[in-house]
Amino acid sequence: MLKLLPPRRKNPSWVVRGTHLGVRVDRSTRTGKKEIAQKILRQFERDIERGVFVKAGEPTFADAALAYMKDGGERTYIERLLEVFGGTPLSRIDQAAIDAAAMELHPGGTPSNRNRAVYTPVSAVLRHAGITLSLRRPRGAHKARRTSWLWPEQVETIVKEATELDAGFGTLLTLLYTTGMRLGEALALCWKNVRLEQKYAYLPVTKNHQSRSVFLPKVAVAALRAYQREGRMLPGGRVFRFTKCGRLYDLLRASAAAAEIELPTGTSFHLFRHTWATHMRMYAGADEQGLIATGAWKDPESVKRYMHTVIDDEARRAEHLPGLRKAG
Repeated sequence: MLKLLPPRRKNPSWVVRGTHLGVRVDRSTRTGKKEIAQKILRQFERDIERGVFVKAGEPTFADAALAYMKDGGERTYIERLLEVFGGTPLSRIDQAAIDAAAMELHPGGTPSNRNRAVYTPVSAVLRHAGITLSLRRPRGAHKARRTSWLWPEQVETIVKEATELDAGFGTLLTLLYTTGMRLGEALALCWKNVRLEQKYAYLPVTKNHQSRSVFLPKVAVAALRAYQREGRMLPGGRVFRFTKCGRLYDLLRASAAAAEIELPTGTSFHLFRHTWATHMRMYAGADEQGLIATGAWKDPESVKRYMHTVIDDEARRAEHLPGLRKAG
């Protein structure tokens, strides 16, 4: 029988020890979280029963997933994936294995749901481990992408109401809108990586696993400086005290309600990133290459959604259409 041994001073991880179907196990789970360790234990049992128990030292999905999360990777779907792949060697995770996991975990899910909850996070974990796998996504997984954004006066009103609710929250929204940072990037921002006098911020870790520099417009500098003067943060620590939690999303909904603005369905803080990119294109004149050059995107395809916001010269030829010349 396999059992979990608690972390000790010399080993901060839970250890699986015992025998299952004649197979002796004495292995660290490489995690200090008991709930994850329990899932890894159950995976060890399933692997032994299937005759595919990984040899000691061979990298497993659990190893790769924990390293991925430690580096700031999105963990929303990882724990459920550990139930299926926890002790599976990375070398054995292929198209067939991922297809089977998607059906096991989400038997009634839509193609887009299975893609989002299984294919995308598994691919991200493998890429982080240095493995590139050309996955066939479920048919119908890629729906037409909708890009919602706000008008300038809407942004101004929401930020004003947010600031009245909580000065730090208003500063956070200001930063998101003026820099295009993702929420996680902004929440992880530390004062040691900010130089207000140089209008500069540095993100050591991003969603793309690449560091990047961020330009801080004057309005962002002013908001951060005012917030800093209030003494709410410790120099060298995180800029914002918030974490990704329900209260943060409640503040956003409350700010929008106070501003009498209905947020587009299915949007949240990423709306400000879309708005930044759209306004960069619409008002600041940034073209496709210009948006890519900001470093906010790695994939050129991702910025094409913002190209629709500017009326090009060809469309303006409609001014020369015959008829109705006296209208208006």
